[in-house]
Amino acid sequence: MIKRPRLLALGLLLASSLALAQMPYTEDSTYQGLGGKEGIKKIVDTFLTLVLADPRIKDNFTDFDIPQLNTRLQEQFCEFAGGPCKYTGKYRDKTMDGVGTVRDMKTVHQDLKITNAMFNALTEDLQIAMEQHNVPSSVALKLVAKLAPMQRDIVTQ
Repeated sequence: MIKRPRLLALGLLLASSLALAQMPYTEDSTYQGLGGKEGIKKIVDTFLTLVLADPRIKDNFTDFDIPQLNTRLQEQFCEFAGGPCKYTGKYRDKTMDGVGTVRDMKTVHQDLKITNAMFNALTEDLQIAMEQHNVPSSVALKLVAKLAPMQRDIVTQ
């Protein structure tokens, strides 16, 4: 039987591990391994092309402002990989023409009815995009590990 102080310590360790997983890297080897800003741009362009052609998930992106999504993903990947970018984590609705309500990750996804299978399809498309740009698997896995905790906010079904 685990005693209460040990259980609390285990819980705190898990919570701090999850928090660290969501923080960007403090060094830039992953950023460099992705090819810097230009490499990330190419990866995101390929990734979105794959997503928009993927029958498992493409319908979820019908009403999204794809150029804005592209920009946000580039910011996110760059910062989370240890690059010089700043990811705001905010998305402006397409219908607002860049002004008005700003929604966070959870709010953006709450009505999309995204399942684990859809999230996994998105992850597969990202991995394929990175493979197509010759990103070493060790680098690709580091980026995916940083992004994975977002599954809690994205999967709603």
